[in-house]
Amino acid sequence: MFDLHNDTVLQGHVIPKQPVSQPWPKLIFDKCVALLLLVPLMVFAAVLVMLNPFVNAGPLIFVQRRMGQDCLPFDVIKFRTMRPAPVARGAFDPLDVDRVTRLGRWLRKTRIDELPQVINVLRGEMSLIGPRPDCYDHARVYLRDIPGYAARHRVLPGISGYAQTELGYIDSIGAVRRKVAADLYYIANASFRLDMQIAWRTLIVVLARRGA
Repeated sequence: MFDLHNDTVLQGHVIPKQPVSQPWPKLIFDKCVALLLLVPLMVFAAVLVMLNPFVNAGPLIFVQRRMGQDCLPFDVIKFRTMRPAPVARGAFDPLDVDRVTRLGRWLRKTRIDELPQVINVLRGEMSLIGPRPDCYDHARVYLRDIPGYAARHRVLPGISGYAQTELGYIDSIGAVRRKVAADLYYIANASFRLDMQIAWRTLIVVLARRGA
């Protein structure tokens, strides 16, 4: 363990030089859980289709290009929680909380907005647990400005991750550095046990409604 609030914690991590393949127990676990989560996904999608016209007018699904394994782009799928932005948010800008809809706030607090990403898991683009993928345009800035940022893409990104359970929402250059440090710690110490600990911490966050 290390001090997640220290901006110099990047030193000393084992940085892999090539993409890391999913261990087969993790791969099987990801696919089986993702298949099981298709049932609540369909239930919530059906409910949200009925609610959206009244409290979240607009498309149900939000698709965003993000940076995945080996720094390659892919499209992440979420339930939409925000109104369209007049201008694109910068890499280090805070979240535009005024654009989050009334229903969107609840979806974020419960993390239900992330549920469609089980489709990304079934496609092989994501894992249940791993470094959270960033918006592709923002990630290109981080690649330039944040030491070690590229190395966090040697594994599949995750729906939840060590940085998210320990640090929460990230919106500054110092916080991104700490996120990278946490992700590299996860990669260097990856195990099924650690994944289960992160999954449990994520469940606690969901039940306590401490989402972004």
